[in-house]
Amino acid sequence: MDTRVAVIAIIVKDPSAATSVNALLHDYDKYIIGRMGVPYRAKGINIISIAIDAPQDAINKLAGAIGRIDGVTAKTVNAPEN
Repeated sequence: MDTRVAVIAIIVKDPSAATSVNALLHDYDKYIIGRMGVPYRAKGINIISIAIDAPQDAINKLAGAIGRIDGVTAKTVNAPEN
């Protein structure tokens, strides 16, 4: 199984969306290398950064599912292939 390393940047604007985001991250926990969450109280948002090593299809599915949650934005940056 070929895997890629990527970072998924997540901005959570709606605090009630956090449960849905966390449920998806739990579903993909076998691929997650690390996670950092920063509450930015001045703007009323939460910033989450996910480092992941997974098949490209799994990365796309996770980022897409997160991005479809109301009040959440997700973007992915892939590491260069070797």
